[in-house]
Amino acid sequence: MTTLDPHRTPTPLPPDTPADPTQLCERLLADLRTEIARADSKASVLVAALGMTAGVFSGLLAGRNWNPGALSTFGTVVWGAGAGSLVLSLFALLLAVLPRHRSEPWTPGQPLSYFADIQHAVRLGQLEAALADTQRDPTAALTSALTETSRIATRKHQWIRAGLISFCTGTLLLPTSLLIG
Repeated sequence: MTTLDPHRTPTPLPPDTPADPTQLCERLLADLRTEIARADSKASVLVAALGMTAGVFSGLLAGRNWNPGALSTFGTVVWGAGAGSLVLSLFALLLAVLPRHRSEPWTPGQPLSYFADIQHAVRLGQLEAALADTQRDPTAALTSALTETSRIATRKHQWIRAGLISFCTGTLLLPTSLLIG
């Protein structure tokens, strides 16, 4: 166990780290929003790749008048698993780009930190009071936004990971089923 030396001077922050917690939160929030945009772009590219892959497989097989019934029992099982993996991949990738919202609704007394908070405050006739609360403690609003935005980014990355694994699995299983026959 370590103890803190009260006479030791604290380690200085790196030069690019804002000293003000509000500035730090704003920078982190901007980074998270950039990461969410990247995640959406990745998922969109993967959906396009999935469409191209499905189109290539379909085109090749349709041109040969082939159907999965021509496969052995094991080949049919592998084919079904591959097709199911591609469907699962599409589902996961679409969930990755699905717009996400805050998990808890805004209530009076909380700072505004999300666009839905503003709409909720308007519906309750509390927008001016909510703006005053947010202005009084901007760090609370930013930390709330950081919490929700990081949850959104994490969830998007989880769905992208699941979609990518399913896509790779399906892309391997479909040709394998043809080789099995």
